Amino acid sequence: MSFLMALCSFLLYRHRVKSYEKLSENTSPVLTEQFTLRSFTFNELDEATHGFGEELGRGSFGAVYKGILPGNGKSIVVKRLPKVNEGDTDWVRTEMMVIGRTNHRNLVRLLGFCVEGSRKLLVYEYLSNGSLADFLFNMNERPVWKERARIALDVAKGILYLHEECEACIIHCNLKPHNILLDDSLTAKISDFGLAKLLRPKHTSSSTRTKGTEWYSAPERQSSASVSEKVFDVYSFGLILLEIICCRSNIEVQVCSADEILLSTWVYNCFVGGELKKLVEGEKEVDMRMVERFVKVGLWCIQDDPTLRPPMKNVTLMLEGTMNVPIPPSPSPSLPHA
Repeated sequence: MSFLMALCSFLLYRHRVKSYEKLSENTSPVLTEQFTLRSFTFNELDEATHGFGEELGRGSFGAVYKGILPGNGKSIVVKRLPKVNEGDTDWVRTEMMVIGRTNHRNLVRLLGFCVEGSRKLLVYEYLSNGSLADFLFNMNERPVWKERARIALDVAKGILYLHEECEACIIHCNLKPHNILLDDSLTAKISDFGLAKLLRPKHTSSSTRTKGTEWYSAPERQSSASVSEKVFDVYSFGLILLEIICCRSNIEVQVCSADEILLSTWVYNCFVGGELKKLVEGEKEVDMRMVERFVKVGLWCIQDDPTLRPPMKNVTLMLEGTMNVPIPPSPSPSLPHA
């Protein structure tokens, strides 16, 4: 009897081992592709980008180039970051690995990196539909409301993941429509997260201020305010949310009246005056109750007092309609410093 039990146990163990090996063989390439970063050589990326010949853009954190991986022909984006002191390469590699461990549908996926001497480059997935800025401001006609509402919620969920759900809290510090990309199905994905810390390890207010972010900066960010989610990302998201609602930049000179130059001022005036339809004038199939809810959330996010700004968890719940949105006070906007 004992022999039979031992034999059965052995056969069961052997079956499980073989099943595990078969499962590993079937899933290993996928897991490797999705959850591990590849270390590229500079020559590999030079070849993939044809000598960094096709520049897609140039932002606060460096130039971006399109490339194609040899072998599988997969399109990639290569970002060349400012040169780093060779003594900091170990720290840079560690921070890149932290960024690489993020995994969320609303974040642009980091595929790999290159650190050779003073050179450092990041390799990302390529998204074909460009940036949210192009989607909102450079179209012949307004994108439909349902698409914009879904994109707004996508962005909120991506920021929430960075703040509360990933391994280490990541404050973006450079959130704007140009750093939000759209894939084939118009799913919004946040890019450039983690780079503020990677390039500016001292975490001071002055060191995290980047060119091109002034229009999305909280008022206190111009002073010596410490780095926090509400000082940086929540305020920036509030302005982006208002832009998504209205399909216009938060500062525009060519408007009908001076009250419309600052988007936040115009939105608040329309809100208190019961004229929210002006924000989506000419559009069809717009859920005005949702517009009102989104407007109230956006106005809370851009309050002058950072303690009044809600955390991204509450922002997401309010946008989804599962949390009540109180009436916001005036955000008291002021022109950003250039």
